[in-house]
Amino acid sequence: MRTEVAETGPNPAALAAGTIAAIGAATLAGAWFFEYGLDIKPCPMCLQQRYAYYLVIVLGALLAFAAPRLPRAFLIGGLAILALAAFANAIFGAFHAGVEWGFWAGPATCSGPVTDLGSAGNLLQRLDTVRVVRCDEVQWRFLGLSLAGYNFLISGLMGLIALFGLSRMRGANG
Repeated sequence: MRTEVAETGPNPAALAAGTIAAIGAATLAGAWFFEYGLDIKPCPMCLQQRYAYYLVIVLGALLAFAAPRLPRAFLIGGLAILALAAFANAIFGAFHAGVEWGFWAGPATCSGPVTDLGSAGNLLQRLDTVRVVRCDEVQWRFLGLSLAGYNFLISGLMGLIALFGLSRMRGANG
């Protein structure tokens, strides 16, 4: 009597989702290090780019841990959401980097001239305590890229990992 043993390996959805969650968590930790450790304050667009990381960390971790118990359609949908969030954030990072390089104008709320200075009575006090972080001024570069540029690369990588997980699921189960 011959018994065939099915090959088992890591669940491709769990592996992709867990990797994305880990990359997202490391990236967000790095952003917080720059903000709180090095006192490089984020602009409004930088803060908006973090929303995708919050999503991919939570959804990626949930998918990674629950993958063995979830229906295949749910895993495919979850990986698709991870891919869409990551690629959308990569596009937003590229837009922000373009604003920094002066290729196009950014939002007037963080790239235009300061027009609302408040009342004259507390203007000097506000100028001493408020630090305006503009979206079109780079505070830090490494190898020619700003943090927005690195966000483009990291988010694009996470999107590719999600697509890779989807393709492995398709290949594994036809």
